Amino acid sequence: MINETDKQLLKIIADMEGIPSGAYNIRANGALADRKSTPNIEIKTKTDKPGIDIIIRPGTKGETVHIPVIIDETGLTDLVYNDFIIGENSDVTIMAGCGIHNCGDKESRHDGIHTFFVGKNAKVKYIERHYGEGDGSGENIMNPTTVVNIAEGGYMEMETSQIKGIDSTNRVTRATVADNGVLVIKEKIMTHGNQKATTDFSVDLNGEKSGANVISRSVAKDNSFQCFKSNINGNNLCSGHTECDAIIMDNAKVEAIPEICANHIDASLIHEAAIGKIAGEQLIKLMTLGLSEQEAEQEIVNGFLK
Repeated sequence: MINETDKQLLKIIADMEGIPSGAYNIRANGALADRKSTPNIEIKTKTDKPGIDIIIRPGTKGETVHIPVIIDETGLTDLVYNDFIIGENSDVTIMAGCGIHNCGDKESRHDGIHTFFVGKNAKVKYIERHYGEGDGSGENIMNPTTVVNIAEGGYMEMETSQIKGIDSTNRVTRATVADNGVLVIKEKIMTHGNQKATTDFSVDLNGEKSGANVISRSVAKDNSFQCFKSNINGNNLCSGHTECDAIIMDNAKVEAIPEICANHIDASLIHEAAIGKIAGEQLIKLMTLGLSEQEAEQEIVNGFLK
């Protein structure tokens, strides 16, 4: 059953206001809450472990599938294995994400292992948002693992966001890209309080003329800690770029560890990292428009993570 709290979580993490028109699978408190397949997108429950298979038929264009997870129980640990089989020449959007509402004194946790098989010349946009809330003393924990396999000519764009309220997260992404395939990752993370966040990307550019662009933007406040790790292996004629930009505030700490490995003479790879505080002139400019210092800081942070 979906209550009012669940509806608010679904709106935040998956842009869902009511039941979507396309395929969807809603998981609530570790169990199936609702599901619908379409003629081109089939969603099936796994028989050997918790999770689902999302099968997108070849040639499917312009459809969106929603697969959000919501938790509003304290002390619940949820683990799922979701496989995405994206047919050749398809072009689809996948809306995922997890929202936790924890008002108790126990840990609530979701670990999702998502594996993508992007078919030849297929295109997929994957949007994943994480959000936590609650007035209890229990922690909200999310540990997403994403495994990406891109076939010849395939394209995958990942937009991953940690909005707020996640006490601890270990975000792992592993990807292999074949000939003429492309992977684009855009990560946004906000931490505050005593929260900890680690992201670990590793991309193997195995195919000729393959490419990857991994970009992370983050804001760390209060006493929070973030660690960004990114590794791109150029194993063929390819191009790769990894970038980490972070704003640090208060007593927060941020580590950035970008790594590139050229294992082929025609691999072209770039890495960048920048960590710094909000510039004083930025604050002064906004404060002259009538904003308080706190409002000016928030305006800069919002623009940075947009």
